[in-house]
Amino acid sequence: MLEMKQLGISVEFLRTGADTNGEVLEMEVTGMPRGFLAQRHVHGRQLERFQVVSGTMKVEMNGREHVLTAGQSIEVPAGTPHTQVPVGEGAGVVRIEVRPAGRTQAFLERLAELCGEGKMTRWGFPRPLAGAELVLEYADTGHAAKPSLRAQRAIAGLVMGFAHPTAPYLFVDEWDVAAPPQAVFDALADGRTYPQWWRPVYLDVESEGPAAVGAESRQHFKGRLPYHLHTRSVISELDAPRRVTADVDGDLRGRGTWTLTPTPAGTHVRFDWQVHADRKLLRVLTPVLRPLFRWNHKWAIARAIDGLEPYARRAAAAQSLTAIT
Repeated sequence: MLEMKQLGISVEFLRTGADTNGEVLEMEVTGMPRGFLAQRHVHGRQLERFQVVSGTMKVEMNGREHVLTAGQSIEVPAGTPHTQVPVGEGAGVVRIEVRPAGRTQAFLERLAELCGEGKMTRWGFPRPLAGAELVLEYADTGHAAKPSLRAQRAIAGLVMGFAHPTAPYLFVDEWDVAAPPQAVFDALADGRTYPQWWRPVYLDVESEGPAAVGAESRQHFKGRLPYHLHTRSVISELDAPRRVTADVDGDLRGRGTWTLTPTPAGTHVRFDWQVHADRKLLRVLTPVLRPLFRWNHKWAIARAIDGLEPYARRAAAAQSLTAIT
């Protein structure tokens, strides 16, 4: 049971993503949500189903209000801006299903931690630094309907920069690839393929062999800025074809995680990259040049977006041909 006094609710998980192979998270929420939970928001890739157990709630979406009482339910499609607020007095109970489960459980557990750490105001809103961290870490789970997500991430980056001028960079990039998850995963998990499709960023990658937990590889790459970087990475998590995480050291130090979600047209890719600039010159200039480094990262990711889909599609086609013959 998660208790979130500042947000006016408690949460009990009935079925989790671990129980359902990531298909659904089911929970009962008790109380009267307030603060940022009651604001208009969006779940970009998840469907929500609300069923009122007791009390009354109002759901607003697509310009219409829906008032639900005990026994009634409603679904909110993925990507639909909406609000859900209690009606009347007294605590209510709502059963919520989220499909796919995604990272909703981790998001709610983080909210409970913030409440316990005093990082939520008594009105139910995260303090600025906590809010910036939530945007950068969990925007894929849910985010405010306005301003745009791009603007929210830019503001969050500025808040983090002012609060911690030498803090690690936190990058989150997402895009859709019209190729099967396994082909996309194979390309992302095996760094030896990077010079073939992530050009001209990756110049050379040396590896011990195929992707496996504990496997080590060494990278030589560059961006638009006038320097080359050398790093060593070790795979710390491998869950094919859904997730791969690697710990990195060398000129950059940090952790990168690729998370793949199947879509009707192929695969949704999310890249979480937390990195420290350890090279002496980069470390000295980080407080001043942080926006420039972010621009450099965006340029590099744009090259990945350009190259990953055609490479994965070719690999999938070759694999199908091999299976037939």
